[in-house]
Amino acid sequence: MWLIDSSIGRKLIMSITGVFLVLFLLFHGTMNFVVLFSTEAYNAICEFLGANWYALVGTKILAIGFVVHIIYAIYLTFQNRRARGNVSYAVSKNQKSVEWASQNMLVLGAIVLGFMALHLYQFWAKMQLVEINHKLGCHVDENLLTTAANGAFWIKYYFSQPLYSILYIVWLAALWSHLTHGVWSALHSIGLNNNTWMSRVKVISNIISTIIILMFISIPVYFLLGGGNNWIV
Repeated sequence: MWLIDSSIGRKLIMSITGVFLVLFLLFHGTMNFVVLFSTEAYNAICEFLGANWYALVGTKILAIGFVVHIIYAIYLTFQNRRARGNVSYAVSKNQKSVEWASQNMLVLGAIVLGFMALHLYQFWAKMQLVEINHKLGCHVDENLLTTAANGAFWIKYYFSQPLYSILYIVWLAALWSHLTHGVWSALHSIGLNNNTWMSRVKVISNIISTIIILMFISIPVYFLLGGGNNWIV
């Protein structure tokens, strides 16, 4: 199958799953940004996206896309290194025109993966997963069930702790570097790679990535500056 056997096919899969994840991050960042203006509106969105069938379908599709993206990223990285052989270091050192993010996508991806694991533990496991277990008849903690749709509560709980806010900012910086190259690479792979569009694609990548990160990073910065004390959650 050419999608798996050819390098073009594998890059296409990386591009499609990458674009899908970027769109999810854009939606998720917009959703999170709402909490700075209205905790009630944010919780209404959380309730709408709880353990409902459409939210579960979306979660499953996202999980599959994320896993495929990670597997292919690791596979392509090691395949490229094996193809270069002993000259891999010399090649990467001499290619000064290659961006740092491009040369360290696997490292950045590992940092982003760590961020996602922490994020899932802090929020998804205490919200949608709790509702899923409750609907399946599993025993769940009553306190967790009460706050399962109260996303503003969990945001305040975690980001009121400076350590978590700082960790999120560091991880989001890594995510920005990963996205700026990833969005450009995805658009490049689907054909927007001629001389006219090359510089435009890079600008578009930087703008999209920066908007996403600014929406996410606004919350930990808001709490580090002393916000959220008057939230009623």
